Amino acid sequence: MSHVSAPRPTITNARRLRKAMLLPEVKLWNAIRRGQLDGLKFRRQHPIGPYVLDFFCASARLAVEVDGQTHYSDDQLEKDTARDRWLARQGVMTLRIPASWVLEDVDIAVAAIRQQLTHLPPPGGFAACPPP
Repeated sequence: MSHVSAPRPTITNARRLRKAMLLPEVKLWNAIRRGQLDGLKFRRQHPIGPYVLDFFCASARLAVEVDGQTHYSDDQLEKDTARDRWLARQGVMTLRIPASWVLEDVDIAVAAIRQQLTHLPPPGGFAACPPP
């Protein structure tokens, strides 16, 4: 994937979001940081283009989004779909995980990421993935 830079306001927003992560994001970050997930490196609150990804694994070109209740409104679903399509055009697959999974048992969320990593489509064949 070619490097997709982010505008300065997006970078500033990413820095702010890193300091104000929500509990599900903190729990998942603690489970996948420092290569704990099969040695893969994830970044948190990673800016790409006009967006800030909750988590991003550059080597797998995988964005992981932790979706709380606000993501299930019709308006937010439309925005998320447009975002996921934009990311897919950049060669980044999106995996959406319900925040409730992370809160109930973070291992379920980690297992979903691991499963997605083992079933990534070939380069150029990416599509956005809704939560299972």
